Formats: sequence, structure tokens, C-alpha cells
Amino acid sequence: MAKPERLGKRRKGRKGILVFILEVLLLMMALGILILYREVTSRLELIEQPELDQERIVINTQAPPMPGYRTYAIFGIDHRSKNDSLDGKNSDTMILASISHATGEIRLVSLFRDTVLDIGNGRFQKANAAYAYGGPEQAISMLNMNFDLNIRDYVSVDFQALTAAVDALGGLDIPLSYAEMVHLNSYSEETSQETGKDYTPLALPERPEDIEAVLGTYHLDGVQVTSYCRIRYTANLDMGRAERQRLVISLLADKAKHSSLPTLFRVMDDVFPMVQTSLTKTEILSMIPNLIGYSISLSSGFPINYHFSKIYNDSIIMEDLVADTGGLHALLFNDMTYNPTDEVRAINERLHEAEQEQLYGQSSGGSPGASPAYDAGSGSYGGDNGYSDPGAYSDYNDYGSYSGYGDYGGYSDYGDYGGGYGGYGGYGGYRGYYGYYG
Repeated sequence: MAKPERLGKRRKGRKGILVFILEVLLLMMALGILILYREVTSRLELIEQPELDQERIVINTQAPPMPGYRTYAIFGIDHRSKNDSLDGKNSDTMILASISHATGEIRLVSLFRDTVLDIGNGRFQKANAAYAYGGPEQAISMLNMNFDLNIRDYVSVDFQALTAAVDALGGLDIPLSYAEMVHLNSYSEETSQETGKDYTPLALPERPEDIEAVLGTYHLDGVQVTSYCRIRYTANLDMGRAERQRLVISLLADKAKHSSLPTLFRVMDDVFPMVQTSLTKTEILSMIPNLIGYSISLSSGFPINYHFSKIYNDSIIMEDLVADTGGLHALLFNDMTYNPTDEVRAINERLHEAEQEQLYGQSSGGSPGASPAYDAGSGSYGGDNGYSDPGAYSDYNDYGSYSGYGDYGGYSDYGDYGGGYGGYGGYGGYRGYYGYYG
């Protein structure tokens, strides 16, 4: 009779040990979460979080809300692109990030920086100048006003933060063409000087017949990836530049998801001091668990239909702002039937009137093609002024066959170019693009 009693005691003892182990594990998990929370919150202090002046942000009151989505403006600030006339910096990267918490989708749409928009008070200018004129408030207002959006939060990142993030994550594997390799090597020299980081130039293979075709995938460090994102003189010009930037964002996000905590902490330490946002620490912390499981479902350039114009030191003019605003809502919110407001229609009319005035009229300033609302210094390609002397671009000296791009029409992935670059007279004004090809 004593044996069953001892067996029962043993079972109770084992159950007590299991409960104790479970309690210890739960305690360790709780401590781990607390430590993780402390580590993350302490690093969030590194981010500059100025209070956004909401009264300065323009919202088109006619535009309907987009339920289920939250849209953020992401600005990439390249300190090389300082607007001397305003003592400010242009936002040479502008990305709209639409997040659906219901589906876990993130949609990225990058606005080409040379797109002419109403940047405020009826002033038409290249979109990248709005940030220099009035900081994030004016840049956000520009996006809201021209495209019927309701953006209230933003993130600004210095280009040097990209170098730090890539290095902290161990580099990225990126497919490259011969043309990209040549430009990457040239840009890397200046990027290295700016960041104080070394790099090894890519070894160029024998020049292929098609310099735009991808040759292979290359492992790039931070200096090289940043330089890759600055390339804008390949066949697809600034559209290719925007596409490269979105690709890098996608690759960074994917690599971060599969990185260890020490690696992520290192990224935060190196990158956060170069980030500015209107989001509070509480908002950022509440977003982190969700974003881990989210994925980028769409990545696109914008505008959709446009032509190149010689106004504002060479620019991009939308063929129809109304139609493209509808297209943008389809890209960001999957709304295929959006009807833009009267405000957007009015801006569209003024935009084309302003272009015609500058191309064929004469302003009150007395010089053809100059607008009284245009500050010549604000729309310059300040970010590339330092590249007027290509120097190391000797590999491109025999690319004379690219001059004119007469048969490069269509390019449907980037909109209807209506006759291609050749219709723009060789696009010689695009900051010496063809100078790189001899």
C-alpha cells in the first residue's frame, strides 16, 4: 500500500518542478522584454523629434479620407543639394509610404524630384525645393494640396544615414549594369570623402555592347550603395534613380527582418542620430511589432504621364495632374475610381498656363522664360553641381552613339514619354548627361 503513495508524491514533485521551470522561463521572458524595451527606448532618444507646426500644414478639405490607410512622407536630404538662395536643403528623395494595417501591406511611391508642382501660395517650382523653402511643413503641404492627400507625419533621413545602415547590416547584394558600375565608381569617390569611409572600386569587366543590361549581382558596402542611389545619368535618368532608391529600401527592410538584435541595435546607434521625424516615441514603439510582419507589396515611380520641359533648369511636367492624381490614389490606396477635387483641377490649369508663359511668354522681370514666382537658385541641381567635371568617366568617352536617344520612345514602365528623349532635342540641358558619353 505504500508504493502508490510514493508514486503520487513523485508525480506531484515532478509537476511542481515543471511549474517552477515554467515560472522561471516566464520571468526570463518578461525580463528580456523589459531589457529589449529599455534598449529600444533609450536609442529612440537619438532621433530628433521636433514638434511639427500642424497649423502650417495644408489639407485639401474637399478630399475624402482614406479609411484603413496611414500615409507618411519620407524625405531624403542630401547635404550636397543645399539651396544657397534659401540657406536650406532640398529633399532630393520624396517617397510616399502608404500602410494598410488591415492587410499588412506597405506601398511605396517615389515622386521624381524635378516634377513641377505648386509648392505653396501659387508658386510653381520643382518639388524638391519645397523642403528648402519651408521645411517638412511646406513639403507635406505640397503633397497634400497637389494630390488630395491627408499626410500629417514625416521622416527625414540624411543620405549619410544610408551609408551607416548598409555597413551595420553587412552590405547589400545588388544587380548592376556596366553603366551603373562606371557611375557608381565615380560617385563613390565623393561619397567616401563625405562619410570618411573607405571603399574599393568595382573592377570593370570588358565593355559590353549593351551597357544598360545587368551583368550580375555585386556585394556593395555603404559607400557604394549610397553612390548607387545617387546615379541619375543612365538611360532612364532620374526615374532610374528613384527606382534604385526604392530597391535599396526594400533590400534593407528585408535584411533587417532577418538580423540579430545586436545588429539591429548597432543600426539604431549609427542611423538614428541622422533621422528626424514628427512621430513620438510612443507612436514608433506601437508600430514596431506590426511592421515586423508587414511587407512591401508595391513600389512605383511617379508621375505616370509627363513630358520633359526646359523651364526651371530642365524639369518634368505632368500631362494631366487630374488623371495622375487618380492614378496615385490607385497606387497608394488601391482606389481605382477616385475623382480628384476641384482644387487639383485648378492647380492643373495653372500649371500648364505657367509652362506656356515661360516657354513662349515674357514675364514682368523682362527675360523670356523667367517666372516672377521663380527663384532661379531654388530649382538648381545642386546635388550634382560637383560633377560638372566627370574626370574618371573616360570609360564613357566612346558612347557617342547614345547622343540624342532618338529611338528611345515609349518606356511604358515610366509613363508615356510621347516620342522619347529624342523629341526633347537630345536633352542636352539635363546637367551634361550626354557629356558623360563623349
